[in-house]
Amino acid sequence: MSPGAEAVVLDIEGTTSSTGFVTDVLHPYARRRFGALLAERSGEPEVARALAQVRAELEEPHAGPARIEEALNAWLDADRKVTPLKTLQGVLWAEGFARGDLVSHFYGDVVPALRRWRAAGLRLYVYSSGSVAAQRAWFRHSPEGDLRDLVTGWYDTENAGPKLAAASFRAIAADTGIPPARLLFLSDRPGELDAARAAGWRAVGVRRPGEPYYEQGPGDHPQARTFEDIDPVGSGA
Repeated sequence: MSPGAEAVVLDIEGTTSSTGFVTDVLHPYARRRFGALLAERSGEPEVARALAQVRAELEEPHAGPARIEEALNAWLDADRKVTPLKTLQGVLWAEGFARGDLVSHFYGDVVPALRRWRAAGLRLYVYSSGSVAAQRAWFRHSPEGDLRDLVTGWYDTENAGPKLAAASFRAIAADTGIPPARLLFLSDRPGELDAARAAGWRAVGVRRPGEPYYEQGPGDHPQARTFEDIDPVGSGA
């Protein structure tokens, strides 16, 4: 048997946490606040950078706040993984978590497994289409308290690249300094698993009832119903 993983890289939606919580709680929370964010905080560097990216994506360099809000809502309705949308959502969610308006969701099997894997010497990383700011807020404001100490590093579509591209996984491997064959990626989305494998990673599909990709399944990847079924130090699942 080949050596086990040195690190586990985690998707969030559908893998560690419920997609329904994101779509039913977090998306409406951001939608209600986009207008105020654009009106009151457009001068903040992170917000200003995202607004420039929205205009570039639209190919409308002079798009005003109303047009930008319209585009954000359209991307939200279409579940587009557009980096500036994720950035602005992350700004609003981080604020909501900090104010106590929001508490994140983790499936019951996840946090005990993460603690067990860290105790075994594995490094843990997050790679999500949600911004790094949103990821940090998610792990900080969990029902079990602040979990950020469990995570070594954070990757999103801005600092790593799109999740369906093998090049993004190669970039993460280079940044961590861990050989691709010693990295294990957990996701519910088969295209992401394919991209990880194409970059030389191990990949296991997490298949939870009720999640969007449950019926489709993880293709020809190993699969697990919960994190309790996954052995990163051994064969992966």
